[in-house]
Amino acid sequence: MTAMEDAGLKNHSGPKKTDVEDKVIRTFSTGATRDTSTGKLDYEAFESPIVFKSYAQYLNKHRTASDGSLRDGDNWQKLFGEKHYDVCMKSMMRHMVDTWLQHRGFKGEQSLEDDLNAIIFNAKAYLYALLLKKEKEKQ
Repeated sequence: MTAMEDAGLKNHSGPKKTDVEDKVIRTFSTGATRDTSTGKLDYEAFESPIVFKSYAQYLNKHRTASDGSLRDGDNWQKLFGEKHYDVCMKSMMRHMVDTWLQHRGFKGEQSLEDDLNAIIFNAKAYLYALLLKKEKEKQ
């Protein structure tokens, strides 16, 4: 038995068959108890580690600015000025067309993986500004 198994950490999907889960609390065979996961956001299930890693590698690769300086990883959260939404949309559309070309068997400007990560980046940057605006309107 590994240390992880010994600590009851082998099972990544919730209680083991020998564990009990009712509508209020989970009781594990180790004696540990936890609230149920009912109604809670399952961030781990909503993401894929290989996609997450590819995206982080893409962002890290693009931290170097054209003048050679290195941007902070969260620099994009400063937004892209008054035309932020336009900047995101125009970039996203360029990468979408490149993705579409590659999907149809044509050569793209960059790798398909980079184009898909660029689409994700621009969508997240667009959404980030939208959510900031929404939060400010609540105040």
